[in-house]
Amino acid sequence: MLCAMLLTTLSGAAMAETMVHNVSAYTSSDEGIKTFSVLVFDDTGKILATGNEQLLAQFPQATRIDGMGRYLLPGLVDAHAHLSGQGFLAVRLDLTGSPSLADAAAKIAAYGKANPSARFILGRGWNQVLWDGKAFPTAADIDAVIKDRPVWLRRIDGHAGWANSKMLEIAGITDDTPDPVGGKILRDSNGKATGVLIDLAMDQVEKHIPEPDKNEIKQAYLKAIESLVALGMTGMHDAGVSTTDAEVLIAMADNNELNMRVYAMISGAGEHLDAIGKPIKAYGRERLDIQAVKLYSDGALGSRGAAMIEPYSDDAENRGLAFMTQAELTSYVRKANGMGFQVGIHAIGDLGNRMSLNAFDTVQGGKPSPLRNRIEHSQIIALEDIPRFAELGVIASVQPIHATSDKNMAEDRIGPDRIRGGYAWRRLLDSGAVLASGSDFPVELPNPFWGLYAAVTRKDRDGEPADGWYADQALTRAEALHSFTLGAAYAAHQEDRLGSLEPGKWADFILIDRDYFTIPESEIDDIRVLGTWVGGEQVFDASAVH
Repeated sequence: MLCAMLLTTLSGAAMAETMVHNVSAYTSSDEGIKTFSVLVFDDTGKILATGNEQLLAQFPQATRIDGMGRYLLPGLVDAHAHLSGQGFLAVRLDLTGSPSLADAAAKIAAYGKANPSARFILGRGWNQVLWDGKAFPTAADIDAVIKDRPVWLRRIDGHAGWANSKMLEIAGITDDTPDPVGGKILRDSNGKATGVLIDLAMDQVEKHIPEPDKNEIKQAYLKAIESLVALGMTGMHDAGVSTTDAEVLIAMADNNELNMRVYAMISGAGEHLDAIGKPIKAYGRERLDIQAVKLYSDGALGSRGAAMIEPYSDDAENRGLAFMTQAELTSYVRKANGMGFQVGIHAIGDLGNRMSLNAFDTVQGGKPSPLRNRIEHSQIIALEDIPRFAELGVIASVQPIHATSDKNMAEDRIGPDRIRGGYAWRRLLDSGAVLASGSDFPVELPNPFWGLYAAVTRKDRDGEPADGWYADQALTRAEALHSFTLGAAYAAHQEDRLGSLEPGKWADFILIDRDYFTIPESEIDDIRVLGTWVGGEQVFDASAVH
């Protein structure tokens, strides 16, 4: 149902055309930011015209939506996130923001008590960097509150897991279990496994946890989408889906159950890619694309799993974890590109980014590829490697909110020199690279306006630091909006149909309560979404929320 406060229908109006008028509208375009006050779209959901109030006379029979002087933007797109992870967070144990180990333990105990029939206690979100001492937790910390059922809790970044002794027992992990390639079993000074596993070591636990069935996955998707469209999101890039996930998404598209656009990346260049076989493009009213592959070069910075060229500044014996050799990474890129799939490589550390660039350089013959390969996160980059993004046409898929979340530990990890290539959006953009922005939810909270705020201010939501964290790397408001709209569309080969509000493109747009371009930058993260439209169909109405 359209917002009651916004809808004005002309008497006897035909439903073939709809006009949103009396708005202050902005859109990115190849020529920069364009403004208009009237948007017209047809009954297929495609834009017919944008302009001023003269369009009222040109489309006299259109159904009119009076914007009441509000503000209109293109629908925002999260260029890197995890849809099912967001949905499952609502039903599993959420430790996001726990300020102490004691608080986390209390939440674990409460969840276990509230879910007595759960065979496994599963969750995520803990972050030891927020706790006094910043030490990793141990199995004993969970055993103190739950020891009769297995507990497995992923770290906020998803690159470490915390198990109790029961879970370690089921997984067969002992003090003598060797570290796998690309993974690490944390041990205390006596060599005893502590209960925290890093990166590929987590596989030894997770293979013992039952996979959710298709209906559970579908319900997670539906729950996530419902929350995301309320935040002004009309599309997202799902960074890693299985064959089963893909089958669920296809079925939802067939049944018109996708209320946002999903650009999915197949997990790895192995069995899931072989099962899909070829890219799926513009499927189900153009709500679904499966035409990319997600690979990993390394782990995460917070757990010191990001692969670094030189040792960590706060751990002189540790260079992080490369998930595979250069030859292996290159071969996976060659396979996926050869099958017509774009490749997005997770790369956090400067070595992970260099290995990714090297792989693309080799496969692409030193030139840009029409597949528009991308590096997911592009987080810590050696300064001499930054120009290679533009030279190779590699898209930098970044998450602005990571910078403001990581500022309390990033420089400790890599020191004052390497941090110059960290979260270096301005350097990337000035070098000619294309930026596509996202949040990496559920690693971060999904509100895209928080990402826009972080990109523009380089501050956390408490306004710290006052002058911004390495503020010389901030984006302008126009650049930030572009990265969440047309830049994200370009990263998904969708710029001809999405990302900006222009005739012939889909009417994916949002109404918001204040002017993104003129309010104080401190208010960007306070913007509230009043309504969200995907393909001309309203999928969120703030006035209907009680």
